[in-house]
Amino acid sequence: MRLWRKASGILKDQNSLWLASLSRRTSFRNPEMEAAVIKATSHDEFTIDMKNVDRVCKWLRLSPSHLKSLIWSISLRMEKTRSWVVAIKGLMLMHGVYSSKIPAIQRIGRLPFDLSNFKDGHLDPSKIWGINAFIHAYFTYLDQKSSLLFMNLQERRNLQNLEHVNNDNNNNNNNNYSVAFVEGRYSMIQDLVLLQKLQFLLDMLLEIKPLCYTAVVPLILEAMDCVMIEVFDVYSRICNGIARIMLRIYSAGKVEASMALRIVQKATIQGEELSFYFKLCRSIGVKNAIECPRIEQIRDEDIKELEEIINGVSEKDVQMCKDIVVCEKTSDQAKLRTVITDDWEKFDEDLMQNDEVIKVAPRAINPFETCTNNVPSKPQELPDLISFL
Repeated sequence: MRLWRKASGILKDQNSLWLASLSRRTSFRNPEMEAAVIKATSHDEFTIDMKNVDRVCKWLRLSPSHLKSLIWSISLRMEKTRSWVVAIKGLMLMHGVYSSKIPAIQRIGRLPFDLSNFKDGHLDPSKIWGINAFIHAYFTYLDQKSSLLFMNLQERRNLQNLEHVNNDNNNNNNNNYSVAFVEGRYSMIQDLVLLQKLQFLLDMLLEIKPLCYTAVVPLILEAMDCVMIEVFDVYSRICNGIARIMLRIYSAGKVEASMALRIVQKATIQGEELSFYFKLCRSIGVKNAIECPRIEQIRDEDIKELEEIINGVSEKDVQMCKDIVVCEKTSDQAKLRTVITDDWEKFDEDLMQNDEVIKVAPRAINPFETCTNNVPSKPQELPDLISFL
């Protein structure tokens, strides 16, 4: 049975290559591109033709005009296939194209094919359901990533147009300052929204995994190696983004602080999920999961600071409070205690009336008892009048 499937796959690939060689070259069709896509997505489940995968990426780097022929070729290949091998190789090819970070890729938008309901047409559904689910999760992630890349491109263009209009319409210093302030806040909100999108992508990445032991096959493990690299990239961008936000959060308002708090809380949950995900990948033999990065845990102090900003209390306000320390004596022993009050404490100078000084609590020492005329020749450190226990 396995030998028959292998022979059938070879015949299908040869037939597709022959038809591609007969096609005419147009603005959408390129016979050489079609042949490279067919070879990169062959029916052989044990090998991947990396040479033709590299050829596709090189063509896109040479000229963005090859993007149309790539979309045509891979969509034609994916829509016709009922083989899980071809489907996974097609997704891996698109993943490799996105990982090459070619600027033209951002213009694709949604993927030009749909594998959200893919079902293999050759194997028993009770045995192949785990691989079908893997393909669904893999397609969903790449489709959302492609859509987000396109949306971010549109937002950058709109922001550039807005900056151009502001530069034309604002000529005096006051208006320039106002625009700069608005753009600064808008920039922080943009960063927070981007972090939310990255966390959304990370959630979908964590869904890409074999759900049963029948799905742990060599081709799936190759795809998981690509997924692990993507997980490392997205998670590192989330960590770096949170670090940058925390440096600027004290100048932000309650809206930005609320968004940041939700992001930090979400990052704490995702950190725990990542630990389980890495453990699963190591157990099934994913090579890139052997050396996993250390999961950064969000400090409780950072979460508390965000909550204080949202509640209208900041660290600066606490430092500006006038804290008064008094000396009290209990029946057992004398000890200092910090008392925070809104009332002003009156000292000896304020209590002088008719050349009489009202006495303070017993055993309290006045550090200014020494005559001010006898100023020491060498500077001396003043004693600490306020101490915090």
